[in-house]
Amino acid sequence: RAFSGQAGLRRVFWVYGVLVSGGLALLFLLAREAQRVDVQQLLLVLLLIYTGLILVAVWRCAGPAAAPWGQVARALTVAWALNVLLLIGFLQIDLVVAWLGGSAS
Repeated sequence: RAFSGQAGLRRVFWVYGVLVSGGLALLFLLAREAQRVDVQQLLLVLLLIYTGLILVAVWRCAGPAAAPWGQVARALTVAWALNVLLLIGFLQIDLVVAWLGGSAS
C-alpha cells in the first residue's frame, strides 16, 4: 500500500522512513564495530535499495496529504536520499580500501 501511495503519510514517513532507515544504520554501525566488511557491504546495498523504495513511497503518499505536510515530507525525503547517496559513496570507498587489504577507518 505504501509503495502505491495508498498508505497514510505519517506512518510511511516515520515508521518506514525514519525508523527502518535508522535500524539499518544501526545494524551498519554494529557491523562496522565488529569489523564485518561483508555485512557492511550487504547493508550498504540494502540501504541504497530501501532508500529508493521509500523515496517513491513517501512521494506518492504525500500527494493526498494535507498542506503543507506533503511538501515538507517530500523535501525531507529528497534531502535524506541525497545524504544517503553521499554517505554510501564515502563508506563504499572505505570498504574498497578494506577489501584491498588496507586499514578502513
